[in-house]
Amino acid sequence: MDNSKATFRDYLQLEKKYSPHTVNAYLNDLISFETFIKSEFDSDDLINVNYSLIRSWIVTLVDAKISNTSVNRKISSLKSYYKFLLKTKQIAISPLLKHKSLKTPKTLQIPFSEKELDEVLNSITYPEGFEGIRDKLMIDLFYSTGIRRTELIHLKMLNIDLSNATLKVLGKRNKERILPLLSTIASQIKVYLAERSNLENITDNDIFFLTTKGVKMNDSLVYRLINNYFSTVSEKVKKSPHILRHTFATHLLNNGADLNSVKELLGHSSLASTQIYTQSSLFELKKVYGDSHPRNKK
Repeated sequence: MDNSKATFRDYLQLEKKYSPHTVNAYLNDLISFETFIKSEFDSDDLINVNYSLIRSWIVTLVDAKISNTSVNRKISSLKSYYKFLLKTKQIAISPLLKHKSLKTPKTLQIPFSEKELDEVLNSITYPEGFEGIRDKLMIDLFYSTGIRRTELIHLKMLNIDLSNATLKVLGKRNKERILPLLSTIASQIKVYLAERSNLENITDNDIFFLTTKGVKMNDSLVYRLINNYFSTVSEKVKKSPHILRHTFATHLLNNGADLNSVKELLGHSSLASTQIYTQSSLFELKKVYGDSHPRNKK
């Protein structure tokens, strides 16, 4: 890795405090663009790139049937890189100054229903022993706190405070927040900890959620477990940890929680990020209104 990309990586890690996953994604996008200009234009000069080269890359990506959403994400990585070069005075103007993002379709993420949550938590059969106890707790924790997948995976033993029924979460950009724990969750945690203590050869002893081999869980395993369990009760296309987070926010709003409180629980830096969840709440409100109003029954 050359000096420019190495310092950019350090900037993302140390100053922006991005997660390792995000840093790798940014660097991979940058390397992908560098590979493109080398092969197509015989150039390895990332610093002095002009917009015509970037536009050619965009055309190539679109022609390769890469979605507009994915293309926009890749260009966002480049924007961050050239913003960094501006900040460190390596360039005077960003080649992406006048770039406009590709249009993307607006999709409404459909949360799980309260009935589906009740079924997955109370009706389906979980594996016996450690794995079943862990998996049910994991689902219930996602639904009762709205934490992100990466926050759950990196949750540490010392983050659990059963005496105060709270959970400390380390969110994006190392921003901490304290979340309340329902009494039912606290009870499940005690049972889980008893089972966890019986695991042999625990490697990641400070990590709360472990595999049967005593190591930290990874993204794909958590996604697969959530998808598998909800596939037994739901026919929705998307069945992921993020949909559980979406469900947490939507159900709170449907039951009268105010937007600011939900914002704090989710760890959003602005209300704009939280307001996307009001779309689902509005959908539910319209349904109730349509089913209930006397004028709609004539």
